[in-house]
Amino acid sequence: MKADQIPAFVDDVIKAGCDICAIGPDNYVLGDIEEMDAARDELSRIKEAYGDRDFLLHEIVAHLRSLGRYLDIGGSAAHWTESEKPN
Repeated sequence: MKADQIPAFVDDVIKAGCDICAIGPDNYVLGDIEEMDAARDELSRIKEAYGDRDFLLHEIVAHLRSLGRYLDIGGSAAHWTESEKPN
């Protein structure tokens, strides 16, 4: 995966039915277990299409945070939609 593919990757994961979001400053999740299980085939296709993305972890997290799709550890938000939105 290339850095310029991050927005398309995030869009594809969302379109697959997963609620991708950053968790803290250094991690992200594709969605909850039920979402990921329901989207298993599509997530496999996405993984094949984009390839290795581990080295882009911080860039993916930064993109998700820029979209407001994040939860801060120890924060009061129970879901990323309750997090403060970027300006």
